[in-house]
Amino acid sequence: MPPSEFGMPQSVDPPPVEQGVFRSLFVAYPDALLLVDQAGSIVMANHAAASLLGYQPGEMGGLPVDALVPDSIRPRHAAYRHAYGQAPRTRPMGTQMELVARRKDGSEVMVEIALSPLQGHRVPLVVAAIRDVAGYPRVKQALQRARYAEHLAQLGRLAVDTREPQEFLDQVPRIAREALEVDAAVVYLLDPGRTEFRIVGGAGDLALDVVGEILGNRPDTLPGLVLAECRAVRSASVKAERRFGVLQRFIDAGIESVVAVPLLDRGRVFGALGVMSTRSARFGDDETRFLESLANLLASSLQRSQTEEALSHSQRLESVGQLTGGIAHDFNNLLMVIQGNLQCLEETAGVRGDLQALQFADAALRATGRAAELTSKLLAFSRRQVLQPATVDVGSMLNSLADMLRRTVDQHIRIDVQMSDAGLMVIADPGQLESALLNIAINARDAMPHGGVLRFEGHPGPASDGESPDGVEPAHAATGAFVRIAVSDTGCGMSEEVRERAFEPFFTTKELGRGTGLGLSAVYGFVKQSKGSIAIRSSPGAGSTIAMLLPRALERQESPTQGDAASMALPSRLHVLLVEDDVEVRTVIRAHLESLGCVVHAAASAEQALEALQAGAKVDVLLTDIALGAGMRGTVLAAAVQQRFGGVRIVLMSGYSSELIEADQHSPSRWELLPKPCTRQELSAAIARALSNDTPD
Repeated sequence: MPPSEFGMPQSVDPPPVEQGVFRSLFVAYPDALLLVDQAGSIVMANHAAASLLGYQPGEMGGLPVDALVPDSIRPRHAAYRHAYGQAPRTRPMGTQMELVARRKDGSEVMVEIALSPLQGHRVPLVVAAIRDVAGYPRVKQALQRARYAEHLAQLGRLAVDTREPQEFLDQVPRIAREALEVDAAVVYLLDPGRTEFRIVGGAGDLALDVVGEILGNRPDTLPGLVLAECRAVRSASVKAERRFGVLQRFIDAGIESVVAVPLLDRGRVFGALGVMSTRSARFGDDETRFLESLANLLASSLQRSQTEEALSHSQRLESVGQLTGGIAHDFNNLLMVIQGNLQCLEETAGVRGDLQALQFADAALRATGRAAELTSKLLAFSRRQVLQPATVDVGSMLNSLADMLRRTVDQHIRIDVQMSDAGLMVIADPGQLESALLNIAINARDAMPHGGVLRFEGHPGPASDGESPDGVEPAHAATGAFVRIAVSDTGCGMSEEVRERAFEPFFTTKELGRGTGLGLSAVYGFVKQSKGSIAIRSSPGAGSTIAMLLPRALERQESPTQGDAASMALPSRLHVLLVEDDVEVRTVIRAHLESLGCVVHAAASAEQALEALQAGAKVDVLLTDIALGAGMRGTVLAAAVQQRFGGVRIVLMSGYSSELIEADQHSPSRWELLPKPCTRQELSAAIARALSNDTPD
């Protein structure tokens, strides 16, 4: 028999109440009402129940109530219904736990259910009042926050699983758009010069259309206002907005309200995350806080990626440095043999009288000198050069260098010097610092073939905005413990790819034959070995700035005094004990010493040298290589000789500048250090300096 319009089969007698009143109450009641019999079948259902649960009016009559229970809890519900049937009682609305009801299409709705037994009637019945609690403002807010938390967790999992920055830039706006159910979401990033924003990610058709577009950093744009105020910016109606404007295509698409939050790195804005809706006043505090949480995760992920990339770049440079350091040592020994033999060749009777032969020999010597300079730059890059730090007056050096360049560079290039403090001092090797500045200045000159401005600057403090350091800046750079020395130009600038490789040895953008690619790599090595940092700011067409951070000197420290030792003639018949394991290098140095009037005792190892001393050989100067094959090292030999034969002066030499650095740190200051390759004049000067030192302890 068909059900009535209320869903009650006509064979079942209704409760003994006045039919008209009963029907009116049942229809008018705002909550969903079900009348269920003892077997669990629905006897009656009002329109509110049908609407809430997705049925047509009259369709629910005779339906088992279990059909409204989700599959996952249906077994428990049957047991609960049986227990309730044994002891039916009134359960007022709101006192029981929240439940979930299954709609006809299989979807679920969160509800509250109150049960009331109808006693004293021929058929035991129960009235179930059902209320959709998702409509409660407090519940809606809780559900919304739970959804936001799930999306944040999703992004957190992505942060763990991926290291690719672009994936974050793609996923964050997508998550923001889905969670907030808005029309568009975009990510803006400041360029390194902090002059403009670029849209680097978006979600929604509107946003995808503008990815790649550039906006100024002025406060009259949405990200510009975020930058200026360093906080979230929200607008309920962009049409009535007077603080900033949005892209015209967003307005044309009907965008009404927006909110944007900053991306922060140590308190400084470097970008923004914004969302847009066609509904006015769409965004409140909850939406803003959720967006800020997304922005914080995005900022942390981008910072981590940047740090990992900087570390990877630093490790690559370190590996190249180790390789080049080893190559430079072997090459230095070869140059020592070539250079020494050429000098000896020039002095032979046959060559001295042959002008053409002298020209050939002189050209070869100049070439060995240039080769030695190249290895010196390789050693500088690998931080294995011997430095002699002293206090350097930055202003005096910059002004002196600027005066020299004004006389030598193109007159179309204007040279300026800007110093914030008079008497600004750094601790650095003066010669290497001047060479570094000159290297950078020459590159700047080459970048301005049609003229421009070359500027030298000296200021206390860390790198300026937009300069990308070669890794983590030195500790305490922000406290004034460092000085920023910068060289900038108004030339062609560098692309991002060139800027990332600028410090790599042998990398150059100059024409073939015009550059070795070792200039900036040598500067990099010098700065890092000086416990500093170096940064580049550049973009195509906007010029370049290369800034060094060097330790600031609080007190003046004079550089070591060499006196006139370099020009002193060696005493006649000076007895020199030469210790060198490479036979060709040993032969060349012996020839140099003998040409200087020295009496030479040569040994191939430290053990042979000690035997000669113990046998009574007269020795005034010990000249020894540091690395002596598998035997005793030269530094150990020198210490033993110093202890047993106190009057012997010490000169240590090596093609490994790292060995000279170590010896300089751990050996007496009276010991002289001589890098290889060396000329006869440099050898003579080193021995003269050793002789001019006070008597060794």
